[in-house]
Amino acid sequence: MKNLFLGLSLVAFNAMGQTIGTGIDRANMNTKVKPGNDFYEYADGGWMKAHPLSPEYTRFGQFNVLNENSREQIRELIEELASKPQPVGSLGQKIGGLYRLAMDSVRRNAEGYEPIRPLLDCVRGISSRQEYQLRAAELEVKGISAMMFDVSCDADLRIASQNLLQIGQGGLSMGERSYYLSDEENTVRVREAYKEFVCKLFAMVGNDALTAARKRDAVMEIETRIARASRSATELRDVEANYNKMTYATLLSDYPGIDWSTTLLAQGIPAVKEVSVGQPDALHEVEKVLAEADLEDLKAYLEFKLVNSAANALSDDFRNEIFHFYSHVMSGAEQDRPRWKRAVGDVEDVMGWAVGQLYVEKYFPESSKQRMTELVENLRIALGQRIQGLTWMGDETKAKALEKLDAFYVKIGYPDKWRSYDGLTIDENRSYYDNLSAAHEFLHHDFIRRRVNKPVDRDEWYMTPQTINAYYNPTTNEICFPAGILQPPFFNPEADDAANYGAIGVVIGHEMTHGFDDQGAQFDKDGNLKNWWTDEDKKNFEARTEVMRNFFDGIEVLPGMHANGKLTLGENIADNGGLNVAYQALQNAMKKNPLEKRDGFTPEQRFFLSYAFVWAENIREAQLRLYNKTDPHSPGRWRVNGALPQIDAWYEAFGIKKGSRLFVPKAQRVDVW
Repeated sequence: MKNLFLGLSLVAFNAMGQTIGTGIDRANMNTKVKPGNDFYEYADGGWMKAHPLSPEYTRFGQFNVLNENSREQIRELIEELASKPQPVGSLGQKIGGLYRLAMDSVRRNAEGYEPIRPLLDCVRGISSRQEYQLRAAELEVKGISAMMFDVSCDADLRIASQNLLQIGQGGLSMGERSYYLSDEENTVRVREAYKEFVCKLFAMVGNDALTAARKRDAVMEIETRIARASRSATELRDVEANYNKMTYATLLSDYPGIDWSTTLLAQGIPAVKEVSVGQPDALHEVEKVLAEADLEDLKAYLEFKLVNSAANALSDDFRNEIFHFYSHVMSGAEQDRPRWKRAVGDVEDVMGWAVGQLYVEKYFPESSKQRMTELVENLRIALGQRIQGLTWMGDETKAKALEKLDAFYVKIGYPDKWRSYDGLTIDENRSYYDNLSAAHEFLHHDFIRRRVNKPVDRDEWYMTPQTINAYYNPTTNEICFPAGILQPPFFNPEADDAANYGAIGVVIGHEMTHGFDDQGAQFDKDGNLKNWWTDEDKKNFEARTEVMRNFFDGIEVLPGMHANGKLTLGENIADNGGLNVAYQALQNAMKKNPLEKRDGFTPEQRFFLSYAFVWAENIREAQLRLYNKTDPHSPGRWRVNGALPQIDAWYEAFGIKKGSRLFVPKAQRVDVW
């Protein structure tokens, strides 16, 4: 196992002879800066200076450090399987075979785009609008983002125990609508580069210059039309507005311009009684495009979607174009990831649970799961105490909030039952693209089998165990902490409570608070979209969260570019709650196990320093601009400098007074959970 070092200081021993550290290393800090003026630089300046961005990265922080470590571990596991013969049909053969194909650049460069030529011929041979919709649906099954809308299946927001077919906006290869519509200088630059990229891909699959340009224009026209009717990332956070349940018969009558029977049948989706249409305007625009656009333009759009989705699995010249636009132009990366990293990522994309099982067996100690279980319960107690102590919420709503808290379903480390890959065939006599396509088709049908017309499986995990992340799911009212995040600097069994409550404790509190953020608060203890608030308490809650929104709207992320307080509201509420709840839990813990000043810092100071260190990162301007349009999380700097000035205990811990740049008057601080 590769040694992971993140500047943790281990200086003491407990009664068992185990090392106990503070989690603080002054080398990671910049103590020349006053904590009240820029706590982010004060806590993390040394680390950021010592970790400048490499050409490969557009952002590099603690999550990336752990991802690098995890990827090395997974590489060892995969290459061990790939280095020796495995029984045909075994997980080892499937993982190892796919990895070998991913790494065989000589073969892929010799093949060029031949692996997708049959599909290209099929698309170019489409002779009617009805056939167009059939071929688009067929490509979707193979992992090609081919349709102008998305079809999925997830919990019915109002009957959370049952899955419901969901139809939502899609079709935009740049993702966010503003890239097609905004006249802002940097956005226009990206859009012009996108046009060049689209034209280049058409030329690379045999179109002459005039044809490639005509097809590029068709793609831009169709995607821009869809963008105008689509909702922004901020608008997509409106839970009620994006839930429109109807019968299947109503879908047929209200959206007749889409051949639903062909579209769903071609994807293997069985008959359903009800669906939800998330964004009606976007779907109506798709109807118009399908009816009004020239058939040759529709075929051009489908051809581009095919090549764009398949390019990563083709020869290096295709990959180079994908990297140049999506990673360099949009995000600022200067160098592509090494081939082995991309190969590991591709294997994880389609066989992540099989890889996760190997990862857990070798790298995840059961003791970490036991300690996390204790921490989660301590945080649950602390959140309950804070709910009971709220002055702005009445007893009736408090009782409902506590019921929801008690009903949290907790998942730690890894699932009890592993996903099966029986039925998936990896055949090295076929191209890499063909095998990835087969894998996507297997996953698609497996998903349909497990979800459509089936009750929600509360034991299903939405992140693989090796994922460096955590989540809250409102429809199952669950919090999940995969094994990957349960390591320093987030979770360190060899550090004291101040370090762990400041890091993984805040992560736990963060996910718990998502159950009570502006979106999560709309769901009851059983995961149903249902109001459980009194009118007065709901108004109080909305007024307090508005303070958070306005505060972040006022932050200038880059000159002339402000943060989006509405887009990031849920995550900012969760950070605020996570800090308050974890700090409460630390105070509870210190009543039984007092901590002293060590390494020059009180336990309260170490708590906040540990929190800040989790968000230490360097980021490129292009990536920051992209995130500001699309990411519901605030940048790392503002998850520190924006979050901590709302916490009274932070002022007390560091003696921060009026006149400091980060000082917020007490009456103006966010006070929710």
